[in-house]
Amino acid sequence: MKHLSQSPTDPAFVQSPYGFYSRARAEAPLIWWDDYDMPAALSHETVQAILRDRRFGREMPTELARPVPEHLAPFMAIEAHSMLELEPPRHTRLRSLVLRAFTSRAIAALSEGVSSLCHDLIDQFPAGDFDLLDAYCTRVPVITIARLLGVPEAMAPHLLGWSHAMVAVYQAGHSQADEIAAATAATEFSTFLRAYVEARRAHPADDLITRLIAAEEDGARLSSDELITTCILLLNAGHEATVHALGNGVKTLLETGTDPAWLTPDRIDGTVEEILRHDPPLHMFTRYVYEEMTVFGHDFRRGDQVALLLGAANRDPAVWPDPDRFDPARPAQTNAAFGGGLHFCVGAPLARLEMRIALPILFARCPDLRLAAPPSYSDTYHFHGLTRLMVRAG
Repeated sequence: MKHLSQSPTDPAFVQSPYGFYSRARAEAPLIWWDDYDMPAALSHETVQAILRDRRFGREMPTELARPVPEHLAPFMAIEAHSMLELEPPRHTRLRSLVLRAFTSRAIAALSEGVSSLCHDLIDQFPAGDFDLLDAYCTRVPVITIARLLGVPEAMAPHLLGWSHAMVAVYQAGHSQADEIAAATAATEFSTFLRAYVEARRAHPADDLITRLIAAEEDGARLSSDELITTCILLLNAGHEATVHALGNGVKTLLETGTDPAWLTPDRIDGTVEEILRHDPPLHMFTRYVYEEMTVFGHDFRRGDQVALLLGAANRDPAVWPDPDRFDPARPAQTNAAFGGGLHFCVGAPLARLEMRIALPILFARCPDLRLAAPPSYSDTYHFHGLTRLMVRAG
């Protein structure tokens, strides 16, 4: 297997990892990434195949488990109940219960509120240059998820702070200080939600927390710990991905001078999918190997890990001709932005809804929107999102 080295914190890679992806994919669909000390899948075919192969999974084999460092214990206590980190049968049970509450009808019912929120936020845009990431791209998803869960919108800054601290431990080059901050955030977040869940048990409302409490399958319901972890997962995964998807999308639309006609109701779906393909918010997910096998010419052993490079798969020229070009007219093809298989992102319909609403409203209300400074990406791989997006609206 071809060995390649590329630091995920190298400034050039942070700003554009796609050159490395292209060079590595040209070597082989599966290469050894020295910096992660594991194989990495780069082609669309390889990534999609492993995502759907039940011999690979998110849950660590039990024989590999090690004692949790004391400073990380509160964080790992949350992770222990996350369906993102579990495999069947626990994953099947948790996901089924969540989908009973997180229904397509519940998501569609948010449309009017998301639209009103977008207009309200645009009404508050300042004169002159401002950071659209803070003023719009962050607020749309975090306020929407707060409303969906049924927690006060005034809590949005706290929710953001907890979320940013917790997801930092997934990023390349994180420190022990980041782990301590994540554990503190996990404790504070779970304490807040535990009190809120108990209040909803006593006084049900028309919100997701109440529906999660009531969700039942074969006589089983979510435990309090599972319920709290699920709410944290929905917020952390749901808003982080949408923030970056919106920010990357606005950046791309402005830099390419894309005709606003591609944001009309009959075209917006294709534009959203091309944004997600061209510059997705999440670039890498790992899988554990559950049995010895040979796949794509590599001999895997139980307990090995493999990196699935979603951002690389989305620019595979075998599937998308001239893949580095942003083209909302491309025919629809399944991309890897939201993963696939058992762990396909449960929040994908909500993220797509928010993008379908937020982008057309932004460009209709701000037809003279333009970049005020060159955008730069944040050093947060495996996430891929902007540090800020300085614009001028008029």
